Amino acid sequence: MHPLTPATAPARGGTVLAKALIVNTVTGTGFPVMYNPEEFRVEQGNTFAEVGIPGLDSPPVQYVRGKARALVMDLFFDTYETGEDVRDHTAPIVRLLDTDPQTHAPPVLLFSLGRFQFRCVLVDAAQRFTMFLRDGTPVRSTLAVRFQEYVRGAEVEIRSGFFVGPPTLSAAVDTATRGALAGPGSAHTVVAGDTLSGLAATYLGDPALWRDIARANGMTDPFDLPPGRTLVIPARGTGARPAGGGPP
Repeated sequence: MHPLTPATAPARGGTVLAKALIVNTVTGTGFPVMYNPEEFRVEQGNTFAEVGIPGLDSPPVQYVRGKARALVMDLFFDTYETGEDVRDHTAPIVRLLDTDPQTHAPPVLLFSLGRFQFRCVLVDAAQRFTMFLRDGTPVRSTLAVRFQEYVRGAEVEIRSGFFVGPPTLSAAVDTATRGALAGPGSAHTVVAGDTLSGLAATYLGDPALWRDIARANGMTDPFDLPPGRTLVIPARGTGARPAGGGPP
């Protein structure tokens, strides 16, 4: 997608493009980006330690642990036509670096773009301003952001600013196993062809749990899924599974 294409613009074929959304899972507040990123990069790796043995030209290496995945992208903001200060749009995202007074740590986030979901924390945000009004007001900015993977598990908790829990499970955050990790604050932007039973299978691991998604979003018509709508995906097991009735 071209960086100047608004996140709300229609896609080819008349369908609505999924909008990139950054969700603060602590408060439930969503921060839609002004323009969908042209591209993003997912980084993944391992940590190895050299074993120092005297006399060897090349020391052997020992696997230590996996590294948390990182999501890196540039977000584009332009308010030239309206004359607004572009920082009014970039500042809320930059403030996601701030620590919460209760947990002493920044909030856990969810980056959502259609079917791509990435639970994370914001670790870097660099603003570059490239256009200004005559009075010096910045009206164009590129925000380089780096998110680090946050794995939600039964033993994961926040203690005095430290995220405590098992090492990263990089394979567990793939879409195929999203059902095991879906929790409060998960979101999905509807695209053409989506069904509640299909979303329940993808996120909750069971298409029969489609009613949980319907109830979480106050839906009376399970077929009312206009492209572009953002749905809250509840945690598995938070909604009672009614007997009878097939998925839509």
